[in-house]
Amino acid sequence: MTATSVPIGVTVNGHDHEFAEPLTVRELLTRLELPVRGVALAVDGAVFPKSRWDEPVGRGWTIEVLTAVQGG
Repeated sequence: MTATSVPIGVTVNGHDHEFAEPLTVRELLTRLELPVRGVALAVDGAVFPKSRWDEPVGRGWTIEVLTAVQGG
């Protein structure tokens, strides 16, 4: 990390993370070893469609990774 770079802090499933460099939502999931198939994302309480997963993660985002559960 250079002296002028500011870490990107996000919360994923209730856990805080900091990254020295920008990364996309898809890269974030991979880095945190979270699934990229069969999941849905919510960012700051709103659905975040898979069509946007190649966009950069925003500083301060709260991300929830949701999986479908069968049952009744």
